[in-house]
Amino acid sequence: MTVQSRNIGALIKTVRAIANTSLTAAGSGDNTAVTGAIIDRALIGSPLTGVLAIPYTATLAEGETLTLTYTVAEGAEPDLSDAATLRTAEVVVAAGGAGGSTETGCLEVDVNLSAAGRYVRANVTPDLSASGTDTAAISGVIITAGADRGPQ
Repeated sequence: MTVQSRNIGALIKTVRAIANTSLTAAGSGDNTAVTGAIIDRALIGSPLTGVLAIPYTATLAEGETLTLTYTVAEGAEPDLSDAATLRTAEVVVAAGGAGGSTETGCLEVDVNLSAAGRYVRANVTPDLSASGTDTAAISGVIITAGADRGPQ
């Protein structure tokens, strides 16, 4: 066993990417884009790789779903006015069980940052399929690694 495998915290940096967001089916926050925080890779050692992690909790009626549509963008401009897409997809992350259920989990998306510009941002649009009773809460972080220097 190497020292590195005993202290993963010395090799990674976790950065807040998406604010805590609550939504109600067909109401507040549902099918509404959540614009993430712009992350300056130069301030965290210019990491070469990352994982976008979007934890969620959803109370769903039987057969109803929570879908997350995410985009990870990169660019050289601090406001990302030159943004280009690194990764994007739509993923059904939870479905209501028999009689309705509360589902929890975390969508994890590997992101290659080696060719990314200085700035990156993750945006997500959560969508509840029901028409008014289901609720959900999401947030998000990017866990980075492969920096040119250890995280501070």
